[in-house]
Amino acid sequence: MAKSGAQRARNLLVWLHVLSSVGWLALALTLCVLISYGIGAEPGLRLAAFRMAEVLDVQLLQILGETSAFTGFMLSALTPWGYFRHWWVLTKFVITLAQLYVGIFILSGNLHESVRAAESGGTGPAVWLAVASALMAGGFAFQAWLSVAKPGKRSPWTPPGKLPSAPVAHVYAASAVPVLAFALGLFLPWVTPLLMLGVVLWYSARRGVKLRVAAG
Repeated sequence: MAKSGAQRARNLLVWLHVLSSVGWLALALTLCVLISYGIGAEPGLRLAAFRMAEVLDVQLLQILGETSAFTGFMLSALTPWGYFRHWWVLTKFVITLAQLYVGIFILSGNLHESVRAAESGGTGPAVWLAVASALMAGGFAFQAWLSVAKPGKRSPWTPPGKLPSAPVAHVYAASAVPVLAFALGLFLPWVTPLLMLGVVLWYSARRGVKLRVAAG
């Protein structure tokens, strides 16, 4: 019974991760199409395309990206996979961090600039936005392959033995965090990313300390 309960809890977190990751991929492709279309369109249609891309980025893509990254990190922290024990997990970890950087510091800011440029009849940095969103989508495709194929051996940082799985209650709590974060974000938008980041850092550090104490 305990095992089936643990499996149900893990399946819920995996479902959230897959759902948000597929949505993140779909939105990245949508932004690429809208921006590419807007570059060659007449000024009125260009502005409409860029504004639609901006709305999707702010209202949906950011939510899906934060949820996908959070659930992916927590799956590593809550299960025997860990962060650095397997090359394919470590590769996904690095790609996710790169995608978050691209989304936050390249796509969002430059998309706003492209909208302002389109209001004056220009395109702004739209070409680079199309390239960045296409690269982001390609990164998702590669991560999906890594999750299925699980290539490569264990990394040199893998200690002996197998990491224990986290308690079932912790897995359910991790599944509830995105819902709580976005509910609070309706009133305080800055709470959503900070809460998710705080939970990932706190839980990972807490579990690391417990494992070192148990090993020593």
